[in-house]
Amino acid sequence: MKKKIHKYDFLIIGAGLIGSLAALALHKKKFKVLAVDKVSKNRQDKRTLAVNANSKDFLTQLGIWSKIKSKPQSINKIIIKDYLNPNPLIFEDKIEPMGNVVFNREVLFEAKKLCSKNKILISEFNLDYNNIPKNKIITIREKKYQFKKIILSIGKNLNFNTNIDSYNNQHFSHVGFFYHSKNHKNIAYEIFTKNGPLAVLPSPDKNNLMSTFIYSSKKDIKNYEINSLIKKNFNLSHGKINLVKDIFKYPIIVKINKLKSNFILLGDSFRSIHPVAGQGWNLGIKDIQTLCSLADQFSIEDNIINDIYFARRFLESVTYLSFTSSLNFLYENTNLISKNIIRIGYQGLSNFKIAKNIFVKQAMGRINLFD
Repeated sequence: MKKKIHKYDFLIIGAGLIGSLAALALHKKKFKVLAVDKVSKNRQDKRTLAVNANSKDFLTQLGIWSKIKSKPQSINKIIIKDYLNPNPLIFEDKIEPMGNVVFNREVLFEAKKLCSKNKILISEFNLDYNNIPKNKIITIREKKYQFKKIILSIGKNLNFNTNIDSYNNQHFSHVGFFYHSKNHKNIAYEIFTKNGPLAVLPSPDKNNLMSTFIYSSKKDIKNYEINSLIKKNFNLSHGKINLVKDIFKYPIIVKINKLKSNFILLGDSFRSIHPVAGQGWNLGIKDIQTLCSLADQFSIEDNIINDIYFARRFLESVTYLSFTSSLNFLYENTNLISKNIIRIGYQGLSNFKIAKNIFVKQAMGRINLFD
């Protein structure tokens, strides 16, 4: 007797943050979707997410935002400083916060909880995407499934050996938290030091007395050096500073994977950019939104979805990758040409309000210059 084949629209391989959210978004649009993940327990990720205004709306629509346990911290203003220009750049929106800071693990917990509730998640199942048959019939837990589209959302380690503008020059990001005696006033900071950019953001905390940082550098930075750097730059604005002992170190991977016609790539599986702009996760949300929009317009079985999706998301991905990598390169290479380029760009944003407003709205996800 032949086994019944369960027919689905989408298979999502990888149920981390972006994979789980994609499953929920497609399920909400009434598509038959199944996500598989090789682990069952939620990853104990101690990092935070900078959730821009568009991504907050997305999480609200999925019913996740209101369930986040810790108090999200709004980002009402961003202050950028460097060692070349005397005055800071200040970005803010008069209508709404530019974004919010939440804990990764709390968003992931709620997303996977909803996936389980809707019976669209299978955990502890390691599926090798390299050995999927052309007819897309796959046996999962002794049941046969057939899928129209397969999505990969397995993180930065995906590599088809067809990367565009990829490099690995041993840059690392150092991530941690610190307590302070003064209210952070919901201001985020980006300070370009000679050894790399230091970002400080308000962290979820009921008293507004905790912040998170990410410091990126190719230099072998010690914890005491980070402590000194934060105190030097933030004693005045944040008061007495006590660095949390645990600081986590992550390699920075910068790449874009080219189109692989039989897969749709989401989030870090599609592109991984330097964290200086804090937009990597928000780009993953826009991946999901673009895919959902195309799934409404075209037959799911049509490969035109794959092609149009890649074309639309590729341009923004390349732009962000080029911008963040170039910015980091210019600040690390302090020759006269680099310094002059930085000063011109810096003064341009300072003096031209229209350009500055466009920059803010793009970062918030309120306009899209790439569709």
